[in-house]
Amino acid sequence: MAPRIGITCDFETVIDRRGAPSPRFVTPAAYVTAVAAAGGDPIVLPHVAPERAEAYLAILDGLVIAGGDFDVPPRYYGEEPRPGLGKLLEERTAFEHRLLELALRRDLPVLGVCGGMQLLNVVLGGTLHQDLSERPGTGVHVQPHDKRQPAHDVKVATGSLLARVTGATSIAVNSTHHQVVNVVAKHLTASGVADDGVVEAIEGPHYRYALGVQWHPEVLNAPEHAAIYRGLVDASRDTK
Repeated sequence: MAPRIGITCDFETVIDRRGAPSPRFVTPAAYVTAVAAAGGDPIVLPHVAPERAEAYLAILDGLVIAGGDFDVPPRYYGEEPRPGLGKLLEERTAFEHRLLELALRRDLPVLGVCGGMQLLNVVLGGTLHQDLSERPGTGVHVQPHDKRQPAHDVKVATGSLLARVTGATSIAVNSTHHQVVNVVAKHLTASGVADDGVVEAIEGPHYRYALGVQWHPEVLNAPEHAAIYRGLVDASRDTK
């Protein structure tokens, strides 16, 4: 039986062909494809309510906190909103925060992607720069071209989980984020860093598999990116 990997999703309202609003939960197919290709059974998780998180985790072996076009509300890391803060999705963040908190408590394997990496840092006590403009010397991290193509390199820390999983010392990644990690959480380490010093990967050495990457490996066609999802699925087999 393949490990069951939960994938968080977004919410949107579209107008149907009759002109009526049609609310729906959605997730990019690339997440589902990446989990399935790694040998897992992908399960999309609608954010119905934070109190449902425990019931969801009861049927899962691993978890992906997906990215999206929104920011973590700064109150989660003890700050007030500042200029540059983007759109907030309070209901989704509340659900994902509780889901991730419980998953880590159970040592369920987790992968945070882009905004999911930022939330992983926040859940464990770290902070974020609310916008790239707050960090002097930061390069371009919102690429203008197709995110299926890389934008810059990330140096991988020797001996890290990321290094063991990918077998790489440097990874070419895409870049679609306007927020970055400020203070890395106490129980995490930075395992990937861009040339400008931006933290691009974090991990929890004391967990079975707790990895966050600031890029979107599911849309990049290279073995080191597929290996990140394969590492999650392989670790999730141990929970069965």
